[in-house]
Amino acid sequence: MPSHPAFTSSSWIAAAHGGGKHSSAPAPHLRKTFIVPGPVASARLSVTALGLYECELNGHRIGDLVLTPGWTDYRFRLHYQTYDVSSFVSEGANALGAILGDGWYSGHIGWFPNRLLRQNYGDRPRLLAQLEITLKDGGTLRIATDSTWKVTQGPTLENDFMEGETYDARLELGPWSSPGYDDSAWLPVTPVEAPSADLIIAESPGPGVKRHEELVATLLPTKNANTRLFDFGQNFSGRVRLTVEAPAGTTIKLGHAEVLNPDGTPYYDNLRDAPSVDYYTCKGGAVETWEPRFTFHGFRYAEVSWLAEKHPLTLTGIALYSDIPSTGHFACSNPLLNQLQSNIVWSQKGNFLEVPTDCPQRNERLGWTGDAQFFVRTACFNRDVRGFFHKWMQDLRDAQLPGGSIPPFAPDASMGTGVVDGGPAWSDATIICPWTIYLCYGDTQILSDHYASMKAWLNDQKKERCIGYIRAHPDLDKWAGFGDWLGLDGRDHWKGSTPSEIIGTAFLAYDLDLMSRIAGVLGHAGDAKVYSAWRSEIVAAFQRRYLTAEGLLASGTQTSHVLALHFDLVPETHKATLAMALVRSLKERGFHLATGLVGTPYLLDVLQRHGHLDTAYKLLEQETHPSWLFPVKNGATTIWERWDGWSPEKGFQDKEMNSFNHYVFGAVGAWMYQTVAGLDLDPEDPGYRHIVFRPHPGGSLTWAEASLQTPQGEAAIRWDLEGDALKVKFTVPVGSRASFQPPSDFAGEVAAAYGPGQHELTLSRSPATT
Repeated sequence: MPSHPAFTSSSWIAAAHGGGKHSSAPAPHLRKTFIVPGPVASARLSVTALGLYECELNGHRIGDLVLTPGWTDYRFRLHYQTYDVSSFVSEGANALGAILGDGWYSGHIGWFPNRLLRQNYGDRPRLLAQLEITLKDGGTLRIATDSTWKVTQGPTLENDFMEGETYDARLELGPWSSPGYDDSAWLPVTPVEAPSADLIIAESPGPGVKRHEELVATLLPTKNANTRLFDFGQNFSGRVRLTVEAPAGTTIKLGHAEVLNPDGTPYYDNLRDAPSVDYYTCKGGAVETWEPRFTFHGFRYAEVSWLAEKHPLTLTGIALYSDIPSTGHFACSNPLLNQLQSNIVWSQKGNFLEVPTDCPQRNERLGWTGDAQFFVRTACFNRDVRGFFHKWMQDLRDAQLPGGSIPPFAPDASMGTGVVDGGPAWSDATIICPWTIYLCYGDTQILSDHYASMKAWLNDQKKERCIGYIRAHPDLDKWAGFGDWLGLDGRDHWKGSTPSEIIGTAFLAYDLDLMSRIAGVLGHAGDAKVYSAWRSEIVAAFQRRYLTAEGLLASGTQTSHVLALHFDLVPETHKATLAMALVRSLKERGFHLATGLVGTPYLLDVLQRHGHLDTAYKLLEQETHPSWLFPVKNGATTIWERWDGWSPEKGFQDKEMNSFNHYVFGAVGAWMYQTVAGLDLDPEDPGYRHIVFRPHPGGSLTWAEASLQTPQGEAAIRWDLEGDALKVKFTVPVGSRASFQPPSDFAGEVAAAYGPGQHELTLSRSPATT
């Protein structure tokens, strides 16, 4: 019996049938009828599932969330939702129903070679629900899941995130969740054992997934008369709603693709073993509309097959992502950068679906730690992700191994494959993500919730993954991490050439700096001193190991230079030399970067902070490969996983890893907000209580603007360059104060501090720079 008070009288129930390791089973419909003896004052429904659920009450769908109850590691934790259903319950006969889907629980998740990845947690979905009714006369009534419920199969014949959904409208059940419905042919449900007594059932701390934008499709020409190709104009995560009129028994096949082949056909190769195909069979006789219930895809194009040309069909794209409201806006005078910003936002929306996934289309869709920590600062500008990261950091704590190590993704979908540590720059998310949420929202709760986990991870790093003060596995034949993933300076274009020891040691020094600050915020002064001293030892070891007598790095990669400078690992006397070496490397490549996932997020900031703003802008506005704007110039509407996911010379990259919706390289968005527009925070007074406005005009830009809904209200800035005059307007919300730091080549009257309200400044270019 569940111990949670929301389910005191409930037991777990399921259908007798379930799918297998290779295939899904029809989605079960479950129902219970009951009599309410008097007028209703209020009613609350608490519900969860191992798998996915949708509930109906007296013919009404309950709530606007989808893919509930969401993804957690079901071995340890399960979330539930509670709904106010007072308006749906009435005196007399009532019916409560639920439809169950396989979801993350018993459907496909992740991808690992030579492993079957269905039924990782269990063989079939299960339901747990409890309806609490309060009558106007003070009486109460409780309806709970138990053996008196009934079950049958419905029209959803298969459902799986990777495979897609199959629906036969001829098998629809009519008003099955209404009272008076004839369920005499339905079968008794199967009571199932409760999960482990240690399973935590808790209300979700994060936002659920919802249906958001609706995208109109454009019909494209095709060579096959029985195939129709639709373009939604935007790569996104979600599904298609179709409206069709065709004879009964007509089956429609819906394929989903991100991009097109040169011949105009959909490019499916990068889906790997995720077919991402939906099937709909018409019941006939009238216009019918259908949208899948328990699946999602990553796509821009939908290919419709098996439908005769004479039958009318329209498609609407339904974007699905977690309910993370928009908070930020960035725009500037370069339309390509504006499209880049749009691409960043759409990749964030498409991949912030319950967990921060790597991609929404192929057979992976995992909550990769490295991806999340590289992007978290940009994520906080674009959307309100505070609750989202509270939920995911709980997933990370659940994934942490007893010794303290952090797997490369959370929830931990490796399920015993031996992938126990994410490695340098990946497992570090356990410290970097909570710290960033604290900075952006002034949220100390996420620090205190996660503090013990951070300490355990650092202890594991020191004990198991360091040789002295260098972060490297003592057994060099074992897993050393992902390197500078997708860096362009490596032979295989996978891990790049930056040594894992440099990456790991640099990030560990950064982690310890943050951990010392976190300990200070939480009042752990002793810990703060310990971590600060440890960091000092690591910095000294880094310099002994990697810094040459000439002030250069033993590793000459761009990422090595970026990390050494960004994490302040070299003496002041060497920083200018290292920065120039970085600039030379960029210039030798025609002002093209070679950094991968590790170095790219910090590259432009390092250049700007060390006096090379002009080079930073050249990289930002570079339009040829590799660059942020190369995909934009080639029609991208989201961020590509690889700098060269497609190129005119080589066509498509390796199909085994070539997502066209992968947010990580979109981490440049934070630099556009902070440096281009000039909207930033003060780490000593987080949550934008002290706003720092410091714009840095450069490149081709003549204006830029940014706004952000901070915890105090909207902060905004806009600058316009008119000849030698820089005109700036900025807004400070009530509850905040602000500082303005003019660009180094402009001067004017600037106050020491600015209070709430709107402010305007006009600065003049300094004569020495005119």
